[in-house]
Amino acid sequence: MSKINHVLGISGGKDSAALAIYMNENYPELDINFYTCDTGKELKETYDLIDRLNSVLGRPITLYKSINTDATPINNPFDHFLAASGGFLPSPMARWCTKKMKLEPFEQHIGDTPTISYVGIRGDENREGYISTRENIQTIFPFRKNIWSEDVTGKFIANENISAIEEFFRWNDTNKSSDILDKIKTPISFSYTKSQKIETLLNYNVKLFNKAIFEFLKNTDYPIGKLDSFPLIENEDIIKLQDVFDILETSGVGIPAYYLPLEFEVEIDGKIEKGTYSRSRSGCYFCFYQQNIEWVWLLEQHPNLYEEAIKYEKEGYTWTLEPLTELKKPERVKQIKKEYILRMRREEAKKKGQVSWQDEILNAEGDGCASCFI
Repeated sequence: MSKINHVLGISGGKDSAALAIYMNENYPELDINFYTCDTGKELKETYDLIDRLNSVLGRPITLYKSINTDATPINNPFDHFLAASGGFLPSPMARWCTKKMKLEPFEQHIGDTPTISYVGIRGDENREGYISTRENIQTIFPFRKNIWSEDVTGKFIANENISAIEEFFRWNDTNKSSDILDKIKTPISFSYTKSQKIETLLNYNVKLFNKAIFEFLKNTDYPIGKLDSFPLIENEDIIKLQDVFDILETSGVGIPAYYLPLEFEVEIDGKIEKGTYSRSRSGCYFCFYQQNIEWVWLLEQHPNLYEEAIKYEKEGYTWTLEPLTELKKPERVKQIKKEYILRMRREEAKKKGQVSWQDEILNAEGDGCASCFI
């Protein structure tokens, strides 16, 4: 096997932690370098999880630093870059926090070394995550049926590659299916899209699909193309949310504490009603992707951190649509809790069954920091 750098980023969240355990147990021969990027503004629960994970993995988790603390009077990464940005808070439209504290340290550390980055996007998620524009970095998604990134499958499935795919399947498909050959020979068009064709091949035989792409990559500059073999082409696992929790519990690492639902009470129409809240994602405690109910969770579970988040706000620069000083007012807190319970009831009515805290995590996913995607 050629010398290739294998890396896996750990955000302190459930998926990247579970992936680290999964890869360490199932593919020890890959000699993966586990790393993390610390913003300096994570929850204590995040640091606790990384400490437990470090013990379970039996190897150190490397810290990719975003600043040289000897060269700046501000030794906290977030505060350093906030000052450099003129006090302009990050937002969904200006995510300098992700770029400066996650992506750039990762790419600087990797340099020009051919690298495979393993990312914990699950089989029940419909998103791609961060794909580096650097030619020497390739992303693999071990938890999904389709482990390949869109750039790879797009080139592989292109109409100009039809004859090569057909030849590979003709020689390697033990079933000798004429139907699948017909599907392969059908060009991509408005009526037969790229995603439909990829799904057809995956549903027919995942391993055969993976082997075909592996052979295709040997004639490219992708890092995997430089390998003599790649064990994940034999992988047929599809890891979903409950599987992630099972991996964490079985390993002894446990579920990050901020995911666990906590009970609260609020008056609705003269009656005291009960609900539960938790945090839906890892990341900075003041993450601007948080829902209002998560800000209330932070206010009540980590009041000191909520007050720290307030200190960053100033005229025209707030974490959410309303200033945190307004959101923390007792009547506003009650309103947010009431709206949350009523929304959950509407969701239950739509699903005709109880909505769990895991459903809330699924609903909240999709947007967020790229720390666990790179």
